[in-house]
Amino acid sequence: MATYILRRLLLIAPTLFGMLLLSFILIQFTPGGPVERVLAQLQGTDVGATARIGGSNSGEAGGANAAAAQGDAGMAGKYRGAQGLDPEFIKKLEKQFGFDKPAYVRFFMMLRDYLTFNFGQSYFRDVSVLHLIVEKMPVSISLGLWLTLISYLISVPLGVAKAVRDGSPFDVWTSAVIIGGYAIPGFILAVLLIVLFAGGSYWSIFPLRGLTSDNFNELSVMGKIADYAWHLVLPLTALGVGSFATMTLLTKNSFLDEIRKQYVMTARAKGLSENQVLYRHVFRNAMLIVIAGFPGAFVGAFFSGSLLIETIFSLDGLGLLGWRAAIDRDYPVLFATLYIFGLFGLLTNLLSDITYTLIDPRIDFETREV
Repeated sequence: MATYILRRLLLIAPTLFGMLLLSFILIQFTPGGPVERVLAQLQGTDVGATARIGGSNSGEAGGANAAAAQGDAGMAGKYRGAQGLDPEFIKKLEKQFGFDKPAYVRFFMMLRDYLTFNFGQSYFRDVSVLHLIVEKMPVSISLGLWLTLISYLISVPLGVAKAVRDGSPFDVWTSAVIIGGYAIPGFILAVLLIVLFAGGSYWSIFPLRGLTSDNFNELSVMGKIADYAWHLVLPLTALGVGSFATMTLLTKNSFLDEIRKQYVMTARAKGLSENQVLYRHVFRNAMLIVIAGFPGAFVGAFFSGSLLIETIFSLDGLGLLGWRAAIDRDYPVLFATLYIFGLFGLLTNLLSDITYTLIDPRIDFETREV
């Protein structure tokens, strides 16, 4: 097992390298960029755009506009909206954003910094990228962790019950309910929940925005827990309704496969009760794939569907951070979130394999090719 873990860890570096390289190349061919964004703001009404750029201020912007006659055709052709601006000012912008260096130099500088988790500064927020990610992570972790736990607590017992009652009316109508929930998009359900229960048109039972109330710091410990849980009800419901189907049906099918095996018939022939057969013999083997998939399920809940839900419920998490970085062309934030998500996903896949061996020592990855 140690050899297998070492091989998987060694594969993380080239996988991340390929992922970042492909993304970096695609970005080079994407229209627009941080320099063009600032130039567009300068040419429009937002004259304060340069206030977020180190070494620049509104006076420099005014000087750039005053030197409009000095703008050359080459600089105007390089950046849309550059015509009429001082070429020296545009060069300062390029240097500020690091675009005065060739693309390959910028890429390898980024790789060097990422090895020490030095993600640099956000282009437009005057704060370190790592600080931004740490600040937004609790929201995404809250959604991902609680969604995974609730999904398991509901789906596993339901899947076992469906397997025991396979083909019964209970099995049929519960399948219809969970598949119907799976078919409803999370953001549609989120809007419906707001209309019904968050003061939209009917009842005002649950809070509409954020994870805590304005007076959160003034509450007691139990009050803080209740307030936090109350704010999570609607977002988790919107995310969770569609997550039960896969886990429930996986649990059911795993139990059905085990129930039909020879060792179950032997246990029943020895006179063991049905509960002893199910929970002493079948449960461990059937739950292998379900329990070992917990890390992967958490990552799926951590990343999937978070953007729209965070937007609808005003939850400032990593999904919304990544989306705004893409829109604003804030490349340090964009690449840093991609790097962290990729690293987290690769480590979680390895953790899933290790979990398999802990649950069932008969599984040996040493003889398996990576």
